[in-house]
Amino acid sequence: MSDLLQQLQKLETFQENAIIRIQTLGGFNLWRNQQKIDTKEWGRDKTVQLLQYLISYRQRNALHKEKIMDHLWEDWNDRDFKVALHGINKVLEPNRLPRTEPIYITRQGVSYQIELELVFIDTEAIEKYIIIGNQTFSTDYSLSKKAYENAIGLYNGSYLPNRVFEDWTSEEREKSQLLILGAYIALAEILINENPLESIRLAQKALSIDNTWEDAYRIQMQAYIKKGNRPQAIKTYMKCEVILEEEYGISPLPETKKLLKEIESIS
Repeated sequence: MSDLLQQLQKLETFQENAIIRIQTLGGFNLWRNQQKIDTKEWGRDKTVQLLQYLISYRQRNALHKEKIMDHLWEDWNDRDFKVALHGINKVLEPNRLPRTEPIYITRQGVSYQIELELVFIDTEAIEKYIIIGNQTFSTDYSLSKKAYENAIGLYNGSYLPNRVFEDWTSEEREKSQLLILGAYIALAEILINENPLESIRLAQKALSIDNTWEDAYRIQMQAYIKKGNRPQAIKTYMKCEVILEEEYGISPLPETKKLLKEIESIS
């Protein structure tokens, strides 16, 4: 069994069995032991904000308390932080014994971080699935396909949509969008010969996120030709041309124009 296949299976098992699972895409939800946490259990919104911040910056080193608070709240004090952190730990570990250290949110002095080996987070898993898909794209289409499908299956929409105006969410929002756009196109490319209609559908999913994503138009053009629908392939190019002009005042890339010429030359 290859190392990447083992990584895929380990991640799938973690997704299925993790005690704490968190959804950040399309909305924020948390499951503890397969039970969805009711919003009332969180108490204050600052508790949710603090957890979401730790998730947003999960891949950095332990985050200093003062930096966290400066990002989150204009006016804050130690009590705000302690109450919010206590609220998180109470939700994650309601039965933790007194005077024992939390296991999901760990502390190093006055710095804190979320333990990614113990908490399943949709955005983190998507990234890991896509890395596996990218690494096997040219060598193992079956494994690559499964990895991309798993990533797409976790995507439910924009990252923390209720925090769209918070600057501490923007980096993760942009990153997750780029990752899923790439996954849609990569999977569409894998499937273009065996299932061109599915490739068209996947490309359309990408365009529903970003209607200027030129790779998606090229995939659709190629898939329509596989289906023998030359007029629709040309129509897709024309749509791409119009959208790019309207949005950015530019024309399609040379490779897109070259594809059009190849399509037009088909008798």
